[in-house]
Order: sequence, then structure tokens, then C-alpha cells
Amino acid sequence: MNQPMKHPISLMTAAALALGTALSTAEEAQTATKTEAGAATKSEALKITITGNDLMQYDIKTFEAKAGQTIELTFKNIGVLPKEAMGHNVVVLKAGTDIPKFAMAGATQREGDFLPAEQEFKDQMIAHTKILGPGESETITFTAPGAGTYDYICTFPGHFGVMRGTMVVKDK
Repeated sequence: MNQPMKHPISLMTAAALALGTALSTAEEAQTATKTEAGAATKSEALKITITGNDLMQYDIKTFEAKAGQTIELTFKNIGVLPKEAMGHNVVVLKAGTDIPKFAMAGATQREGDFLPAEQEFKDQMIAHTKILGPGESETITFTAPGAGTYDYICTFPGHFGVMRGTMVVKDK
């Protein structure tokens, strides 16, 4: 069933090389905003796709929405490493969340997609995907909160420090 990887370093090196091309455009993608229309209103859903890779990076580091707007966020794990070693998710957090404390509270919750089990932390989440393996994707729909800046992170253990982004919500 679960066999140990024979050459984990080689596999990681191959994955890094395969993704090298994607990294060359990372700076351009960091501030990309993927909107269907620049003047989206509350009734128009914002459709955004974010990918995560084996180098623990989201391709979109910042996106904008309007307060009260419906957001359809699709997350795709484009990596090749097994889910058990390099799974990813997207967790959108309320403003002011203590990210290290939140992530550490979920670090032992493998069965719960590494999301904290305690209610105080559940209350800090706006929306989240499940942990996804290579080639998997999930779409979540949520409503943008009031104007402000909201972090999103990957809660797979150890990823939150580098795998994060920001949702900027502006007034209607």
C-alpha cells in the first residue's frame, strides 16, 4: 500500500526543474488580479483561479474584490509530489488572525485537512478548500467581507510561512 519513496531527493529535484519555467513568471503573477471585468458589482461573481506547486508557492499573491461580492475561488494543486508529502489548500482568514498560532493549532489535524478543531480558530476562517493532492482542484464560493485586507494561507504543516497571499476587499 504505502511504500516509502525510493529517491525523494531526486523526485523533489525533478519537480523543481519541471516548475522552473513557471517560476520565471512568478513576479508577474504575484500581483495579478484575475477578474472577469474590472468593474464587477455585488451581483457579478468574481471568478479567480489560484494554483499551488511543489515549491510551496501560490501563483496569485494578491487579488481584489468588492465588499459583499460573491467570490468563486478555484484552487488547483499543480504539483507532482504525493498529497501526504506536499498537499495544499487555501484558507481565507479574517483580518487580524494570528497566522502562526492558527496554523500551529491545525498542524496535528491530518484528518481535518490541517484545520484547527477549536471553535475560536474556526471562527477566524472566512472560507477554505480541503487539502488537495497533485492534479486535484476544488471550487469554493463565499461572500467578500467588509473592506479590508485578508490573508490566505496553506495549512499543510510548515507551509503557512511561505505559502500565503492577500485578498484586498474594497468598498462597493
